[in-house]
Amino acid sequence: MAALEESDQILRIDKWLWAARFFKSRSLASEAIELGRVHINGERVKPARHVKLDDKVQVYRGTDRIEVFVRFLSGVRRSASLAQALYDETAESQTARQLAAESRRFYSEPTRNLAGRPTKRNRRAIERFSQDES
Repeated sequence: MAALEESDQILRIDKWLWAARFFKSRSLASEAIELGRVHINGERVKPARHVKLDDKVQVYRGTDRIEVFVRFLSGVRRSASLAQALYDETAESQTARQLAAESRRFYSEPTRNLAGRPTKRNRRAIERFSQDES
């Protein structure tokens, strides 16, 4: 892992998130940071903020919250297996992501069975329903 580690021991957070493959580009990483979806040690940060070894980074992507500890620094984007070596995900974060993935797998979209325009009968039922609410 010495090849992954940089000599100065600090790196911009947007560059590290890109190298660790949390985002596909640095601009997407910077945008997420600006929107407050990335925190270091519980604090909201800016894209130029430096990340150091053993920092706790929280990344909010959609409904997922990923919490990791920085283990190595690298500003170079490499393979996924090397990118995963840059951090250690907390056990709570792993279990929460697994539970969320399982609940999404069993979720059935309510409009999945609807196809096309409503029939005349369905339209009348919709109109009756909307009149009842007003």
